[in-house]
Amino acid sequence: MKKLILLFVFALVLTSCSSTKTTQTASKTPFVWEGANLYFLLTDRFKNGNSSKEIYLNRIKTAGKLRGFEGGNIKGIIQKIDDGYFENLGINAIWLTPIVEQIHDGVDEGTGLSYGFHGYWTRDWTALDPNFGTKEDLANLVTKAHAKGIRIMLDGVINHTGPVTEIDSVWPNDWVRTSPQCDYKSYENTTACTLVKNLPDIKTDSNQAVDLPPFLIEKWKSEGRYDKEVASLNAFFKRTGYPRAPKYYIIKWLTDYITEFGVDGYRVDTVKHAEEDVWAAFKIQSEYAFEIWKNNNPEKVLDNNPFYTIAEVYNYGISTGQNFNFPDKKVNYYQNGFNNMINFEFKWDAKNDYESIFSKYSEKLNTDLKGFSVLNYLSSHDDGSPFDAKRTKSIESGTKLLLSPGISQVYYGDETGRSLVIDGTQGDATLRSNMNWDELKSNPEIQKTLLHWQKLGQFRRNHTSIGAGIHKQISAKPYVFSRVFIKDNYTDSVVVGLDLSIGKKEISVGTIFENGTKLIDAYSGKTAVVINGKINIDTEFDIVLLEK
Repeated sequence: MKKLILLFVFALVLTSCSSTKTTQTASKTPFVWEGANLYFLLTDRFKNGNSSKEIYLNRIKTAGKLRGFEGGNIKGIIQKIDDGYFENLGINAIWLTPIVEQIHDGVDEGTGLSYGFHGYWTRDWTALDPNFGTKEDLANLVTKAHAKGIRIMLDGVINHTGPVTEIDSVWPNDWVRTSPQCDYKSYENTTACTLVKNLPDIKTDSNQAVDLPPFLIEKWKSEGRYDKEVASLNAFFKRTGYPRAPKYYIIKWLTDYITEFGVDGYRVDTVKHAEEDVWAAFKIQSEYAFEIWKNNNPEKVLDNNPFYTIAEVYNYGISTGQNFNFPDKKVNYYQNGFNNMINFEFKWDAKNDYESIFSKYSEKLNTDLKGFSVLNYLSSHDDGSPFDAKRTKSIESGTKLLLSPGISQVYYGDETGRSLVIDGTQGDATLRSNMNWDELKSNPEIQKTLLHWQKLGQFRRNHTSIGAGIHKQISAKPYVFSRVFIKDNYTDSVVVGLDLSIGKKEISVGTIFENGTKLIDAYSGKTAVVINGKINIDTEFDIVLLEK
């Protein structure tokens, strides 16, 4: 019997992975960033869309394990959009690691020779790295994603350049500082310093006009685009009135991707290592660029949502509200350019029971953080203490992450139990393995896990109330709660039950649904009618996801 069930799950997952299936509910659900289901992937590690692994920019040195380019690219992401993988997972936003041109050489920071496969070692902000793809690929990615209601979020770095190597010269000293190294004992010793040795820090505190770096001039001329780039810079500085300071060059270069391609948001790296006025200016120019793109492409505009920004302020937690606390200063990044901050606290909160998590997050997001949100995650690319390091709690992880208020971050492979413990790796490379596509094809248990994440993910996507609504417990035993979202003329209400008995169960729906209302359990597909404020339903699962 167990084998038959696993074979059924296997067939269902293969079907869902090879076809595009959207529900009627999904088409009627307005997109609200605060309730998004966001997929975060390392571009180089997700999928190779080419027939073979290519070598670019003479990157031929032997790297440490999982520290070189593995072959993933934008084309691979497009392929998974085309085959419905993200839709079936209920994803409505994709954040991909930086895709701009990286340093050409590699460096050893004590963990083996590393190339810039992760995207955070910029050499040229105005070009895409050939390992990741072309600008034509990026345009295609945005078009394909938007056609399926999926937003694209790029990853921006303004704080630092890539490391210096024998072939990657340091930027001029009026652009960067190469010392001191940050000690984090004060605001100044977190911002006016280098994150690590040999990672030049952009002088974001400077308003001094600087010239273009000689190496960049030479590069652009050799590529035949120097005049075009300079003319574009001149127009930007004339329009904005900004001094030609390093931060404004980079703001211009990053926002050009919005103007040209219509990307929907930016996750911004190392935010606490630059002054808050940098981010305020970045948001202004991002919003301007987004409006220009919308005006130039009215037929491609998805809706009236503004440009969205998420801040990576390392160790920020939802409990501190809008402020981040330095040893000697508080900074409110929400009031300086950001709609959302990554919540490093969620992985600890996830150790608590459902009601403790859900009620805490609903209360914070509807009071201190009303109008803003947080990005919750359980594993990530640079957090060495994930909630489920050994991947023994993938079902629990999916339930807690996808049903919590706030934006959910599905880190690639969370949904398939991709291993976070890789023998032979050093440092964070163990968190950045290749997506386990082959394992997914052959392992019924992984397919069963994916199916759980798909059901919850689609329910979340179809119901804004899950991430952006108000939470209320209906009963403690059995554990049942409601979520309600109301905005303008739109209302979305659901009732969810967790840790229920297998088989027949009676569920109170409180005052959420009127007597006589026919409800669907999105988890099992079964239906029930509300009688005396309750429904009776018989399913083989311990979860019910009730919707009209």
